[in-house]
Amino acid sequence: MNIFYLFIIHILIGSPRSRVMFAVSHVYQWKHSLWLCSAEALHPNSSSPPFQLLWKQAQSFPLFPSLGEMESHMFECVNQAAVHEELEDETRRLCDIRPFLPVLKLVTRNCGRAERLLDSKIGVLISKGLHELDAINDQEVKDFRSKMFRLSEERMQQVQMMTCTEWLQACFSPQLEPPAGTAITDGLNDRPADLKIIIHFDQSQVRVCSPGGETCIVPSSCVPSELMELALKKWLTTHGPEEEEAWRGQYVLRVSHCLEFLCGDQPLIQYKYIRTCMQAKESPRLTLVHTSTVKAMFDKEISTIGAVVGRKSSNPPLPLPPKRRVPTVSSVISFKIVLVNGSKVNAEETAKVQVRAGLFHGTELLCKPAVSSESSGRSDHTWKDSTLEFDLSVCDLPRMTRLCFAIYAVMDKVKKQKSTKNHYPIAWVNTMVFDYKGQLKTGDIILHCWSSFPDELEEMLNPIGTIQTNPYTENATSLHINFPEYSSHSIVFPPFDKGRGGKKFHIELKEIMERDPLSQLCENEKDLIWTLRYDCRENFPQSLPKLLLSVKWSKHEDMAQLQALLQIWPKLSPRDALELLDFNYPDQYVREYAVGCLEEELSQYLLQLVQVLRYEPYYDCALTHFLLERAQGNRKIGHFLFWHLRSEIHMPAVSVQFALILEAYCRGSIPHIEVLKKQVEALSKLKSVNELIKLGTIKTARSKTKEAMLTKEAMMTCLRQSGYSETLSDLHSPLNPNVLLSGINVERCRYMDSKMKPLWIVYNNKLLGGDTLGIIFKNGDDLRQDMLTLQILRLMDLLWKEANLDLRIVPYGCLATGDRSGLIEVVSSADTIANIQLTSSNVAAAAAFNKDALLNWLKERNSGDALERAIEEFTLSCAGYCVATYVLGIGDRHSDNIMVRSTGQLFHIDFGHILGNFKSKFGIKRERVPFILTHDFIHVIQQGKTGYTEKFGSFRQYCEEAYLVLRKNGNLFITLFALMLTAGLPELTSVKDIQYLKDSLALGKTDEDALKQFRQKFDEALRESWTTKVNWMAHNVAKDNRS
Repeated sequence: MNIFYLFIIHILIGSPRSRVMFAVSHVYQWKHSLWLCSAEALHPNSSSPPFQLLWKQAQSFPLFPSLGEMESHMFECVNQAAVHEELEDETRRLCDIRPFLPVLKLVTRNCGRAERLLDSKIGVLISKGLHELDAINDQEVKDFRSKMFRLSEERMQQVQMMTCTEWLQACFSPQLEPPAGTAITDGLNDRPADLKIIIHFDQSQVRVCSPGGETCIVPSSCVPSELMELALKKWLTTHGPEEEEAWRGQYVLRVSHCLEFLCGDQPLIQYKYIRTCMQAKESPRLTLVHTSTVKAMFDKEISTIGAVVGRKSSNPPLPLPPKRRVPTVSSVISFKIVLVNGSKVNAEETAKVQVRAGLFHGTELLCKPAVSSESSGRSDHTWKDSTLEFDLSVCDLPRMTRLCFAIYAVMDKVKKQKSTKNHYPIAWVNTMVFDYKGQLKTGDIILHCWSSFPDELEEMLNPIGTIQTNPYTENATSLHINFPEYSSHSIVFPPFDKGRGGKKFHIELKEIMERDPLSQLCENEKDLIWTLRYDCRENFPQSLPKLLLSVKWSKHEDMAQLQALLQIWPKLSPRDALELLDFNYPDQYVREYAVGCLEEELSQYLLQLVQVLRYEPYYDCALTHFLLERAQGNRKIGHFLFWHLRSEIHMPAVSVQFALILEAYCRGSIPHIEVLKKQVEALSKLKSVNELIKLGTIKTARSKTKEAMLTKEAMMTCLRQSGYSETLSDLHSPLNPNVLLSGINVERCRYMDSKMKPLWIVYNNKLLGGDTLGIIFKNGDDLRQDMLTLQILRLMDLLWKEANLDLRIVPYGCLATGDRSGLIEVVSSADTIANIQLTSSNVAAAAAFNKDALLNWLKERNSGDALERAIEEFTLSCAGYCVATYVLGIGDRHSDNIMVRSTGQLFHIDFGHILGNFKSKFGIKRERVPFILTHDFIHVIQQGKTGYTEKFGSFRQYCEEAYLVLRKNGNLFITLFALMLTAGLPELTSVKDIQYLKDSLALGKTDEDALKQFRQKFDEALRESWTTKVNWMAHNVAKDNRS
């Protein structure tokens, strides 16, 4: 094979004309003679790309004909991640590629250009080159990729057969509100309120159009097609002589400010956008878009698919595996493994090293752990009694059995040492007993171990840890083991036999089933539940998790009966089924059953579903298929699935798994690749700007004023460069993919003064002229805890609305996009309590004690009926956040972490401390109240009047009703937090952290006792609110000194 090297001598990136200059000095033919080429300087508008120019020069050298066609070659470089990257897409600029060294390598393409280009784009998009996946010598990875490739191609062929309307619903469908809470009355005679809707016309299709739009008044029960017909009639009466029939069916309704099309048949009031406008007393704005515009969007996407995928599959379905005889294994043969050796064991020379091994099903230890003999040595170890035998027969091993190892040092007890502990963990590693095909593993395997141990591990074994081995093999402790053979044929996990148990009834069952998920079951209770399993199915179907915890997983007969029972078990609600995806329920049939229940509310729990992928031991599983199928069928779900996976792809334990799922998603969503690629490139540019600012602030730290001026000027200069402005323009917002961002409003951009210098970026809305959107880009902060808290707030809002209690929550957008980086939505027309207080006072220390500041601020922005509405908004939202912050134990509630909108809505931001992890200083708790309820809040609620007990009584009633609604759903909150335990969030690492929720919701108590407890907390918050004021005063003074 002929390989050439192009040496780039000089690169100039980011000059005023944004040119990229390079000179070609040498081109080598591998293992042949040296070729000299003349230097060339290229500009972006040059008619000859570097590849073509090199090819033209090569024509004059020997052996040129042996190269073949130019299209069969491409460049490759080493990128900033020290990974070989194939530059299939020749339209990319060097400043975007950012090669680690100024060297490009010419390589031969192995397949068609379209396929190579797609592979290259996917590799760049998921930040992991597909050649890295190609290089993995693992049959499970190869089989999974082959299967996903076939399914993705079939999916793209299905999209090609879609109608334009079907495509529109899949990609740009609007958010809907639950039907239960849709009744909004006119306030006069309690009949459904009419809607005043402003209709705009797509400017590109209409010659004459009213700049303010046409106003239509329709009942809230009206459906989009009826509104569209009314609007067209009104417009034709005013503007056009054309026949009405000629216009019928030629338009679709779109929310004016974003890409959400109202093409369903639900009543208008059920659309979230319409309802939000009504609650804010604003007129919804919709745009009539001509079908030709939508058809052009559709045709563009279909042509993108057609360039890669044919309408008929080129790959035949995978053949079914041949039927194999399942060998029988004697019930008396115990499971065992052989320890061959251990290497790179980081232990002291005087220490003795042992290995402990345990068989687990979920967190249940199936039998007594096996322990090796002691071994001495430096870093390499062998053990005399190398065979570890377990008190469990091979035929009773559950399908999802995990073999967990802990390597630890045994130290001699030191005299005068109070602690008797003499076992020190060194490393741990887990592996499955059966492979992904269900075959019992045999032969040698080398396990590269992990060195970081979670707290409070029982017997140093870590069953909840990953089954992936440490990818950093160079320095990792390795354990070489052997799985012995028990038969001359492969042992495959057998199919379950169907059976049925007896039927009894016992009064204790109801009490057991109503306990929360954190409650432990004693052995007698487990036996009772298992005995009455058919009564559970008929009377307590939601109790399936407790039944599963009662199964004797080490008995094959019990597992067989469970399988039969699952086939006739009633379908659970998605909220109840979520618990079955926890680590405690590893059985594949149980997980398949759970996934089958998740037909609705997927987007609400997507964050947790991505995290529980970590619990799946095999790549090809029901949950992965479900997520891919839903994501490829709904563009918005696909968008957030992509970012949830990509933001954690740097984590070694999930890197390969998440990369495989991302590759599968991209192959089944080819038109989405360019949209996501644009976002990835824009975030990369924002990261560069942020790093420039951090560097500038370090260099000019002595002069704060000079620092601010120079660094902001550098930031604005950078954002105005064409290389940046082009990349940062015309993209879908990562926070909301239905919002189109046209370009940056550079004059209004700035960076914030906190440690990581977040960027405050202001965008213009492409679909609605004059509308702007603010986005905060953070680089250096982990936003996943904020994302979880905001998701729970969104869920609370939904639960309250289902109970006809709208507490005006503001769960603003927040999205982690990478390793300690992400985006936060800026809530418009809002300010912090600190700024409101400081503006009203000349003395920072006194500002926190000015109870009139907040009410006066609202009065300045609202008058008459608007002020009354603003106070009502404040009252409702204050009640919601009081309850939410108490239940979730949200700390660090200083006056810059609470904001108020000009419309009156109060909301909290920055959730770095949750679940009761309150800040302290010198060992003293700074926050002594269960939640923030100060007298200036009460002053607003009572409309500035003293003794206005009626308003305060209503506020207190809102709080109590909200608290009881959350209590009814306490199990759901516990489940959602439990599913996040392996995410690595700083304040959610063990079940003990979740215990806070159980206490705050008083789950073990009656409603009466729980309400009594909450009322005590309410009174305490009000009584101790002076401590909050003192904290706010200190914060204001510190803030004033920094400015």
